[in-house]
Amino acid sequence: MTVAPLPHLTTEVVENALLGGRVRLRQPAKGYRAGMDAALLAAAVAGKPGERLIEAGCGAGGALMQIAARQPKMALVGLERDAAMAELARENASLNRAPASIVTGDVATGFRALDLPPFDWAISNPPFFDDPAALRAPAPGKRDAWMADDGLAAWTHFLLKAVREGGRIVVIHRANRLADLLALLGETAGSFSVRGIHPYTDEPAKRVLVQAIKTGRAPLRLLPPLILHDRSGAKHTPEAEAILRGEAALPF
Repeated sequence: MTVAPLPHLTTEVVENALLGGRVRLRQPAKGYRAGMDAALLAAAVAGKPGERLIEAGCGAGGALMQIAARQPKMALVGLERDAAMAELARENASLNRAPASIVTGDVATGFRALDLPPFDWAISNPPFFDDPAALRAPAPGKRDAWMADDGLAAWTHFLLKAVREGGRIVVIHRANRLADLLALLGETAGSFSVRGIHPYTDEPAKRVLVQAIKTGRAPLRLLPPLILHDRSGAKHTPEAEAILRGEAALPF
């Protein structure tokens, strides 16, 4: 549904129900909105009570609110450089009574600038592009979500610094950046687990979920893929639908 514009936003806001109605998420009616990627990122977090998690680039809190619903005893922090979106994430945290604190800041300034102790988990859905010539200019409301001004390396560096030794990093990104992700995260992390996200069984993966463990040394694991759609006419496969409804997870 559409709700009245909020004081800190100049556009209308829509409210969506996620995880079968367990999460209420308010986000701009126009521009970038959390969708499948945020749902899959949240489903990949298998946190324990008392563990701490930070999301780099949390937007309006789409992934964080779903993590809070799935893992209500984790302590969550979101970092977002867009002040209006950060305020909307705070409103969503209040709306959902989620144990989440939202910090306004930029990944490019580094984790140390936050003056926070290392986390057990650091997650992100980084902007998919870092070359403005690689795509047609996105709408202004989507630019920050699509374009990594400081490159993918700034995001992986932040995540590596944000977790303790043995801590877990989870990223969802374009499948064709998998080699870059492994190389960049491999500076101080290992024990990689990779899951391809395929639109159909007979089509290549368009997304990958990658988990890395800081200072981990176990061999890389290539996990069974997740298929989002079939040819039956249903919107999603039963497996994908169960994740979107919060009835299943994507553990590593």
